Amino acid sequence: MYGIFSQPTFLENMPVTKKWGKKGGVPPPKGFEYLEPVLEALENELRDKVQESNVGKRNTESIWPVHQISWQRTRYVYDMYYTYKKIDRKTYDYCIKQKIVDGNLIAKWKKPGYERLCSTYVINPSNYKFGTTSICRVPLQDRDERQLSAQDPTTGCMGCASGAGAGPRNIFGNKYGQNLAAVQIARERRMEEMQKKQIERIKSQRPGEAASSTAKEAQDPAGESDTDDDDDFGPTPAAGVWAGSQQLENASEKLTDGGAGDSETDDGSNEEDDDEGPQPEPVTKKTRVD
Repeated sequence: MYGIFSQPTFLENMPVTKKWGKKGGVPPPKGFEYLEPVLEALENELRDKVQESNVGKRNTESIWPVHQISWQRTRYVYDMYYTYKKIDRKTYDYCIKQKIVDGNLIAKWKKPGYERLCSTYVINPSNYKFGTTSICRVPLQDRDERQLSAQDPTTGCMGCASGAGAGPRNIFGNKYGQNLAAVQIARERRMEEMQKKQIERIKSQRPGEAASSTAKEAQDPAGESDTDDDDDFGPTPAAGVWAGSQQLENASEKLTDGGAGDSETDDGSNEEDDDEGPQPEPVTKKTRVD
């Protein structure tokens, strides 16, 4: 699944907690290992946030990471299945049945106007005064100056309304709002490009030089010692899956804007299972899935 490498460089040496499959004793299907490193990283991040002190925080602000990491985990699996076609239907269904992702939230993302929804809580009129919805559902262009920086008190969302200019690109304003699927795909593509350059370089050398280069590549398979200008995707991110250079972030944003495929499944099968709701609408130029 990772192409020429057994595991992406940015996911190596991460602690794992092996919680998958405990619900109902169902083991993960083949292909789940592609998602597992990032899911484990998010699970560990959530554990650390829950254990942090709440001193100086509002009562609602202390639970923001719970909503935001849950959103990011759900978006990651959603994008890997619908946008990038990196996992099959069986793995996707497993994530829903095991409650790894929020199936109700995914069902809302498939409907026009809810493509970036932060939580099903914010659209329930019974949760707000006067039977309305959260301020984060109001597009920025429709807010007055005092409301531009307003956040939903429950999720911390700054604006999840869909459409051009409807809200900030990163709805949470922090690393939980990033597109982890696009970041992972950008890294994988970059690693493949680096490997191709190394192979071409070896082929263009004389036999003796090629043998020397092969030995060097064995010591540095990822080409981390390469000094090419276009090889600036940042160091191996020991800090976690979000670490990287600005070039990586730009590449992932390009993938998000222009790399989204249609929302049909690989085998064109009927989607009447546990993810609830119709198949998602194809991504058009006017609709951006963040």
